[in-house]
Parts: sequence; structure tokens; C-alpha cells
Amino acid sequence: MRMTMWVASAASLAVLAFSCVPGLATEDQSKFDSLKRFSQVLDMVERFYVNDVTRKDLIDGAMRGMLQSLDPHSTYMDPKEHQEMQETTSGEFFGIGIEITQDENGILKVVAPIEDTPAWKGGLKSGDLILEVNGEPTQEMSLGKAVSKIKGPKGTQVILTVFSKNDKEPREVKLVRDVIPLLSVKTRELDNGYLWVRLMRFSERTTDELYEKIADYTKNHELRGIILDLRDNPGGLLDQSISVSDAFLSEGVVVSIRGRGKDSREFNATAKDSDITVPMTVLINAGSASASEIVAGALRDQKRALLVGERSFGKGSVQNIIPLNDGGAVKLTIARYYTPNGTSIQAEGIQPDILMPFEAPREDEKGLPRRTMREKDLSGHLENPNGDGEGGKPAFKRSPEATEALGRDNQLRLALQLVRSLPRIQTIH
Repeated sequence: MRMTMWVASAASLAVLAFSCVPGLATEDQSKFDSLKRFSQVLDMVERFYVNDVTRKDLIDGAMRGMLQSLDPHSTYMDPKEHQEMQETTSGEFFGIGIEITQDENGILKVVAPIEDTPAWKGGLKSGDLILEVNGEPTQEMSLGKAVSKIKGPKGTQVILTVFSKNDKEPREVKLVRDVIPLLSVKTRELDNGYLWVRLMRFSERTTDELYEKIADYTKNHELRGIILDLRDNPGGLLDQSISVSDAFLSEGVVVSIRGRGKDSREFNATAKDSDITVPMTVLINAGSASASEIVAGALRDQKRALLVGERSFGKGSVQNIIPLNDGGAVKLTIARYYTPNGTSIQAEGIQPDILMPFEAPREDEKGLPRRTMREKDLSGHLENPNGDGEGGKPAFKRSPEATEALGRDNQLRLALQLVRSLPRIQTIH
């Protein structure tokens, strides 16, 4: 009995001493109260809800709600969703080829369609709202669930109810799912020595693909300038955006991220023999997001490139994928990123140096190459005594594909015109 009373007395003293630490008991009590309330609600749902619901489903739903209340990019992924997310950066997958987010009202919003995919061919644009997926409203749908519903086996159809800013009423878009290739870099010669480099996403091999495409071109051509096209590039891997930027920079800050503690870092460019130093312009628009904005911001602030087009999307936050024991994962916003001059583009976007809205060709011009009359096109013009091309070289013959692209893209035409006028520092052979 005495032993019991002594233990009880000691315990009382310990509690008294613990409670004397200022703020500690109050903080712990607050956490305990919150967990107690959650447990009470969980118990009530399990006991009284009209349908039987498993505890796992309730906990999964609670985690989704908790993360979605933080920001549009933090979310819980179950094992299937986590696997699908990994496939989008490291292997092929089936779907319609679109990057989506949620607006402040919880409605799905298109960040950008991926080029040459069903979504791109179906006319979906950055900023479009997806109101329904196969007739099911998206306003109360989690981002992960929406992605799962939009994806599906090759050859199957998904029906999206879409509302664009110029529409008077929503419209149905029927798309057939297909293999979404993870090729992230395309190139095309627009003029003698001037290469159009189209980056469609930032996946695991984007930087390697970039170097490979440049190397293939410079085997038989002198590289004189690059138009780096980041339009409708929804982003991807942070490390790839840094290494792509580093390919065009030899020193200085690429990007800094500021979070809590160890999540604050600065990334710098380094000089390499492979650095690409020819003049360049960069194309951006409202579909250029996240990793695309890191590249555009780095090249702009370092005075490396001239930015042309329209204001970018404005996603200035960094997400980390944290795997869970059951195969699922938490996608959590851990930091904001800042361009080299210390500017956050979160919800603001990057303003191009030259603002040039895209102008679609008139109905009677669609599919027709835009023709510019020059002296050489005039009947009976005097021949150049040095030869047909520059320095006596054969005249450059633009491919039909490049001619068509320039004919229907006013932003691309301006970017080519500008890069040709920029001073040449060094040429890659």
C-alpha cells in the first residue's frame, strides 16, 4: 500500500512539474484535443453513417481532404495513383496527354496539353475548365481521382465537358485514349543554322535528349542560333529544369528554393565543354508552368536569352513526393522557388521581354504557308555574283514542315527574326 501511494505521489509531482513548463502542456493538450475530435467523428461515421464504410476508406479520405486544404498541388496518392504518377516521368502510359490542376473553386483546370496527344489534337487549351468527366462533376472530385478517371486503356473513349474563356456555354469533347510518348524534345531547322528546339515536358531524360538533338544537328550543320520553345510545357522534374538551364549557362544562380530548414537551397550553373553558347530566344505562354518557368526565369535574369510570347502560368512552388509503406505517397508542397534576381513568380507568372499574343491564322489561311516576298522572288532579279547563298554556299531550302510552322505561328516568326539579329558570341561545330 505504501509503495502504491509513493508511486502515485511521485506521478502527481511529475505531472505538476510537467505542467509548470510554460506553453508545453497547453500545446500538447491542443494536439490531443484535435486528435480526440477526429477520433470522435471517425467513430460517429463508422457507427451511424447510412452505408458501411471501411476505416481505410475513411482515413484515406481524411488525408486527401487535409492535403487538399493546403494548396492545389498537395495531395494524397493511393498505390495505384502513385504508380501512374511514376509512369508519367519514367515510362509510357495511356491517357489523353494533359496536365491539370484545380482552381480556387475546386474545378479542374487545364495547365497545358502535351503536343501530339489526343488532348492537343482535340483542341484543349491552357486555362480551359473541365466541368465533368464522363458526366460526373469534377467540383467535388479530388485531383488524383480525376486523373485516374481521365486515364484509361488505349483505344477507349473519355468524354470531357469543357468550358473555355471565349465559350458561351460548356461543350463536350470526346477523346480516344492513346499511348502518351515520353519523348520530351523535338527539333526542326527553321533557317540556315537556326534550330527550333521544342521542349514538351521535363522528364527523366530531357537534358540528355536535348544534348543528343543538338549533337545530331551539329554533325552536318553550323549552329548559329536556337529558338527554345517552352509554350504549353506544363513542367515536370526540378532537377531536369536545373540541368536544362545549366546547358545554356556557364555560371550564376539558376534557381533558389526557400522552405523550412533543409528545404532551402540555391542551385548554380557550372562551366562545361558542352555549354551551348549561341544566341537564343525563348517562347513562353500561359501553358508554360513550373519547371518551364524555372528555365525561362533563369535565362531571362542571367541576360542569356530574350523571352517572347505571353505571361506564363505562375506555378512557383516545389512539391516533394514522399512514399508511404503501403505503396501510396504524399505529394507535399515543401518550398517556393525564386528566379536568380530573387523574384517569386507564384500566381504572377513570368512576363516576357516582348509581349506577343498568339494570333491564329484566318480561316482562309489555315494550312497555307505564310509567304514573304523578297528580292530573290522577283522575276528577272539580278543574281548574286558570289553564289546563291551566304558566302557562295547553296541557298538554304526550308522544309515544308518548317514553312508551314512559320506560316501559322506569329510568335515563332518573331522569335526567329529576333534570334537572327542577336550578336553571336561563340558557335558550336
